Formats: sequence, C-alpha cells, structure tokens
Amino acid sequence: MRALDPEVVDTVWAAIEPLVPPAPKTHPLGCHRRRLPDRDCFEVMLVRLVTGCSWEDAERLCGSKASDTTVRARRDEWIAAGVFDIVAEEALCAYDKIIGLTLDDVAIDGSQHKAPAGGEGTGPNCTDNGRSGWKWSIATSEDGIPVGWVVAAANTNDCKLLADTVDEVATRGLLADVETLHLDRGYDFAFVRQALDERHVEHVIPKCRPRAKAGRRKKAPIALGPRWPVERTNSWLSNFGQLRRNTDRRPLHRRAQLALAIVFLITAKLIDWRNRWSPGCVPIR
Repeated sequence: MRALDPEVVDTVWAAIEPLVPPAPKTHPLGCHRRRLPDRDCFEVMLVRLVTGCSWEDAERLCGSKASDTTVRARRDEWIAAGVFDIVAEEALCAYDKIIGLTLDDVAIDGSQHKAPAGGEGTGPNCTDNGRSGWKWSIATSEDGIPVGWVVAAANTNDCKLLADTVDEVATRGLLADVETLHLDRGYDFAFVRQALDERHVEHVIPKCRPRAKAGRRKKAPIALGPRWPVERTNSWLSNFGQLRRNTDRRPLHRRAQLALAIVFLITAKLIDWRNRWSPGCVPIR
C-alpha cells in the first residue's frame, strides 16, 4: 500500500500541515493540557483509512500516541476548515501543472461498498444481500486521475449521480476540456442523455442489449475500452480498507475519507513521475 510509504506520507503531511486550523484557546487561564501534535493525529487517521480498523485499534497500532476521541475531534476540526477538500484540489492542480491532465476521453462510473454501521447517506446494497452500504461516483481522466466525485447511498442508481459528478468536473473548470464522456450500458436512459446535452458534453453510451429468448443465455462481451481507467481507479480506491468497509455514520466523513485517499493516489503518481528515470523505480500502472 503506497499510502504507508514514508515518502508519500511525508509529502501529503507537508501539504496538509499549513492548512490545519490553529488550536482554539478556550481556557480562561490558558492552563489547559498540552495539545497533542497534529502529525500524531494524522497518522492515526491514515492507519484507519488504510486498514479499515476501528478508531481504538488505529490508536493502538500507532502506539497510543493519541486517543481515538482526540483524533475524531481533530478530524472534525479539519473537515470544518475544509482541509481535506483543499488538499485534494491542490493535489489535482499539481498533477495538472507537472504532468498534465489528459481529458480527451473521460469516463464515469460508480462503485458501491459496505457500510455496516449504517447512518445517514447509506442504503440497501444490492450486491450485499440488501445490507447497509454506500457508494461513490467518480470521473477520471485517461490516466485514471479523479477529476470529480460524489458520495451517496448504495441504493442510489449510478445514472442519478451522473449530473452531480459532471457538475463537480465543471466546478474545477475542466469540463470544457472534455472531448468525449464514456459511460457503460447502465447509463442508457433518455434523462441521462438530456442532462449531458444540456451541459454540451459529447458522450458515448452503448445501447442496452435486448433480452435473450427463453431457453437461450447470451452474455455480452466485456469491452471496457476507454472506460478501463475508471475501473482501475475504483480498484485502487477499494484497496483502502475504510473505503471498502466504511464505519462512519455521516456523509461528510465518508467524503473526507475518499478525498484523502485520492490525495495519496495522486501523490504516489507524482513521486513516480519524479523518479521515472531512477533505477529500480516501478511506476503505478
């Protein structure tokens, strides 16, 4: 897992540290307990994100440097200050400046996962016997770099998240650079095509195959084509244990987890680009 690579961790923390809000001074005499270092709290958040363990286990794995209650409070402070969203935007801008986003062919797809703790923004997961789950819808460049994402309950159809995902791309000023948007057959609806036409987005959506006659079973061939990058990115993100089996109970916490995972993904790509001529370097493919 590249997210635990010390070089990647140090790089991401160097971007997050300036964004961390200052400690609130609430004690009238200024004699409160010494505040734990933000870096220690960040390490607990990272271990939980990568492994998918509980807050208590993440605390123990990090040597009990920071209690789970303190880390959760620190996470909420950072979310309120927009730290995770800002660092995700910075990572995306850095990739665009250093390597360059290739947006000729953009793909969008959803990925649904477990949410055993339930909570707001979850719903029955059709791929998990109706158990509680959540999902994200993500748009990626030709290199698999996420350029827009939204989170929702698992029972929300991917096609209903398309407009919001496209609008996320437009918010970053990247929609004008998209030449063709590639979707799978699950998006073959008139309202989807209308939404894309209203946003002046050229799109390719395969037609749904008619059902086979009784007694005959026909399986459509799997031809990902330009949609391969988004499938690969969903696989990368699913390697994070807390995304694969999320135990948060609020959508803003899940979105923060997803944003942080995307930051690690892009950071690893940038480090591989820097080291592309170094002997023994194996880039992400």
